[in-house]
Amino acid sequence: MKAIYLDCFSGLSGNMLLGAFLQAGVPSAWLEQELAKLPIADEFRLVVDEVSKNGIQSVYVDVQLTAAEAEAGHEHHHHHAHNYEHDHAHEHAPHVHRTMKDIRTMLESSTLSMAVKQQALAIFQEVAEAEGKVHGKPADEVNFHEVGATDSIVDIVGTAICLDYLEIEKVFASRLNVGSGFVHCAHGIMPVPAPAVAELLKDWQWVQQGAEKELTTPTGAAVVKALAHYSESLPQGFATQQIAYGAGTWDLDIPNVVRLYVGEYQGAQSARQYILETNIDDMNPQIYGYLYERLLAAGALDVWTTAIYMKKNRPAQQLSVLVKETDRAECAAIIFQETTSIGLRVLPVGQRLEASRHTAKVETKYGMVNCKVSAWQGQLVNVSVEYEDCRRLAGEHGVPLKQVQQEAQRVFHDRLGD
Repeated sequence: MKAIYLDCFSGLSGNMLLGAFLQAGVPSAWLEQELAKLPIADEFRLVVDEVSKNGIQSVYVDVQLTAAEAEAGHEHHHHHAHNYEHDHAHEHAPHVHRTMKDIRTMLESSTLSMAVKQQALAIFQEVAEAEGKVHGKPADEVNFHEVGATDSIVDIVGTAICLDYLEIEKVFASRLNVGSGFVHCAHGIMPVPAPAVAELLKDWQWVQQGAEKELTTPTGAAVVKALAHYSESLPQGFATQQIAYGAGTWDLDIPNVVRLYVGEYQGAQSARQYILETNIDDMNPQIYGYLYERLLAAGALDVWTTAIYMKKNRPAQQLSVLVKETDRAECAAIIFQETTSIGLRVLPVGQRLEASRHTAKVETKYGMVNCKVSAWQGQLVNVSVEYEDCRRLAGEHGVPLKQVQQEAQRVFHDRLGD
């Protein structure tokens, strides 16, 4: 599958991502053409420059506000004048404070592709939830401040456009260098990482190295949180085809760039998989539930049984257990310990194709529901609403489970303009 790896040794921001994607082959004319589908297309223009960061040739993208935007009461915003899309140096400059609802309406009213809308909304949702947690407000009511500003909308939607153009199915990222010190923002002076960034990265590996600057912005953190899988270094099974660099604002002792690897990901070589299989016709069926629990706790990727008929037309169950090589011996031991089987078939899995996936959250009239979203070759292929969320909400509101599930599906597709 087509994949990228983000090496974030000097942090990550929206314009660093755009710069790397452009150097990786996304035509700037295509990016501008797609961004023109936004209702705010007259508020900005892209300025793209080739720059050298500590001797590394990289691309720098600056989202500049137009005269029309300035007349509406906004100062011009220049990435090279201060730090990225997080408008710390101009904390007193007036900005439109858009909410998540405003962002959603904006994207829904655009003619962007469904895949782009979905990925952009997933990133914005992460920001909204982080800001809501920090400020004690529901996600849809949070004013985004800097991340709701025009330049940051361009960074987030532009990132989704570039991923779609390159047909990226899987995103990996390294630990993030967040920088150190203090920064100015809409709420005053904040420590690095700022509270929203810290919230976004609470399940991610990050370090504080180098200059007293904010190196990872809310947009960069949200992209990683929404779309990426952590990998300490280039993942095993990743065949690099191209390396590109996107420039940040600062001139530091280390190159202020993100390094983008583009290639094919075939899966880790050490992650070979097997199916352990056996036929059972003489076991108390009550044991299967306990057996499933033990196997899954031991690392089994999946466990299932299939009704079969054996010799003498005897009803039986075929037990199948999908395992990684590292868990094969322990799972085999559990099967022998807990079942009446005296022999197992071990079937190697030659290849496993996997759609890229991540979780999107939708706000229904019953409450928040997580949706598992899958894409194949850049196209949305499946949306599965989380059963446990729907079950809980159905019980709380006294409505049929299927009604909650249908509502979640409807809201998700309405959100994408599908």
